[in-house]
Amino acid sequence: MCPNCRAFVTTSDRVCPYCEAQIGPRAVDRRNPGEILGGLIPHARFTTVMILLINTALFLGDYLAPGADIQRWGASLPAPMMAGQWWRLITAGFLHGGILHILMNSWVLFDLGAEVEQIYGTSRLIVFYFVSTVTGFWTSSHIGFHISVGSSAGIFGLIGAMIAFGVTDRTALGAMVKAVYGRWLIYCVVLSFLPGVDFWAHAGGFAGGFVAGWLASTPRARLMWKEPLLRALAGISMGITALAFVMLYIAITHS
Repeated sequence: MCPNCRAFVTTSDRVCPYCEAQIGPRAVDRRNPGEILGGLIPHARFTTVMILLINTALFLGDYLAPGADIQRWGASLPAPMMAGQWWRLITAGFLHGGILHILMNSWVLFDLGAEVEQIYGTSRLIVFYFVSTVTGFWTSSHIGFHISVGSSAGIFGLIGAMIAFGVTDRTALGAMVKAVYGRWLIYCVVLSFLPGVDFWAHAGGFAGGFVAGWLASTPRARLMWKEPLLRALAGISMGITALAFVMLYIAITHS
């Protein structure tokens, strides 16, 4: 099966005849793939680990250099206070308010990110995380009127994307994914009502992730026109995220 479009191909094919993706050795023939950083970063979680490393670096930077005001200039604010500082809707998703906050979110994201990447692929994971972070903090800012940070908006978005897969995929795998992440959603919604937790960021993140998962769907041979679009959107998402951090840096240095 082609790992990109899921079409059935022969064992001798090295390029998929449907989507023209390169096909590597079969899993049964591949026991020891090349290691990343000497095996420190698992292949199945590479993108997720990159997000976690960024989160950790920003947390340590904020903790070790409190005068840098990363939280002050990077957190999401109530809409009347945003004053055109759009980057906050993105940077807030990579910042955390305390050690327990970042540890809890990192624990969930470490497993969830790998599952989303396995089902949807890297490009869709990046798009889902970006979209749900923005929709989550936009909702928090415009409806909840919160000052907020945390990767939980993106996490709820990934849960939403997995439930979208479970709803649209009429197989045993889809039913299992829907059941598992339906329970995840119930647990996380309950936690969203605890004092100090931003319910609206979670709700907005879930909505953004569900809609994005529904529209993107998983790679299929008959819908291959989506693949270049999704790769382009992933690149745009990373570019806008990088620009957001440049804007954050400029705001800090000029404060």
